[in-house]
Amino acid sequence: MRIPVLIALAASLALTACGGGGGTGAASGGGSLTPPVGGGTQSAPQSVAETAIETANAVGDPVKTLSDFNNNTTGVMLASSSTRAQITAMASGSCNNGVEFFAPDRNGDANSTESIRFYDGACTQMARDTVRIYSINGTSETVNRTSKQYALGNATPIAQRTSTIAYTNAVIGNNGYPNPADGFDHSSTNEVDISGSKTLLGDDELVMLAASNGTNQFCGDSAGYNATGIASLGETFGWQGSVTSGTRTVNGDGSVTWASTHQGTGYKGAIGSLGINVGAPNSACPIATPEYSLTGGTAGNTSNIPVSATFLRGELIDLTITNATLASGNTLNVVTNTGTSPTSSGFITGTIANGSTQIATFAVDTFGDGTLTVSSSGAQYVMQDWHVVK
Repeated sequence: MRIPVLIALAASLALTACGGGGGTGAASGGGSLTPPVGGGTQSAPQSVAETAIETANAVGDPVKTLSDFNNNTTGVMLASSSTRAQITAMASGSCNNGVEFFAPDRNGDANSTESIRFYDGACTQMARDTVRIYSINGTSETVNRTSKQYALGNATPIAQRTSTIAYTNAVIGNNGYPNPADGFDHSSTNEVDISGSKTLLGDDELVMLAASNGTNQFCGDSAGYNATGIASLGETFGWQGSVTSGTRTVNGDGSVTWASTHQGTGYKGAIGSLGINVGAPNSACPIATPEYSLTGGTAGNTSNIPVSATFLRGELIDLTITNATLASGNTLNVVTNTGTSPTSSGFITGTIANGSTQIATFAVDTFGDGTLTVSSSGAQYVMQDWHVVK
């Protein structure tokens, strides 16, 4: 059984970045960093806090995108190590290592599934409740996905993520999941509402090529931003990135590893100034013109982030980023603390540094919920769903 040590996010959301040496202090303290050269409108030199937020979002973009790709593709019950009896049991809602799966959902909707993830292995403390309603039309499919997010010990959702996903050129399998072995094209639009307020908007595209020897090649693009912004800084932050060539590999234990190098750019602007441009979907790799790109704001840090993310039954169990390169000579390293519960806010930790100088750290759980801390000032910012929200 997991040991639930995650601090309730409801309490985390009560933190303010400006309280007691928070975001305002961080924005004015710790000096500034030189902006990147080339590509887009350039901003003024950034504060350490701005750099830290942009970097955290730069990490969150590929990790959240890969998590969505994985769960939208395989479903929690389709691990290759599962027997037919285990799949049948899970589809009826039996607890399986902290996961319950229903087909159809608990409401009995046609063409639906529901997966519930818990903070504990005995399925007593709900963490995420995700419902999919799907409509299949030959080799195309539309999925409306709603995920309610719960803090530990709280029976009322603290956030909700809604997604509309379109598949084309796909072979649709059991319960409306596309078969990755055959390849497909995927586009999705996503929104996270916290306390009833539209907070994060993010869209992503995936082109999955047919598998060869158990491995798929893929490419993709994504863009998103924080609609509410960071009040203590008076700014909002966005992200845009792409993967030219990545791999998806099914491992012997039924886990799935996604590996890619994500090239991205951070953006900032006045609150309300950012948006997402939607272009034509793609069906081949590499992608020449991304389907999704950011509009408004000014270009900030660029990043080149090698990501290896492994999922088991839909849960991120291992994330590794080694010596990712950022602007101004900054580097990023992320590790998974395997001796820590996945539902602990210290399960995945990251360090942003410039040479031997630590700039910021972040610590999140398997869902991407936790905190970002600026080293020079101690200012903390809340991370939710792999991005900074406050």
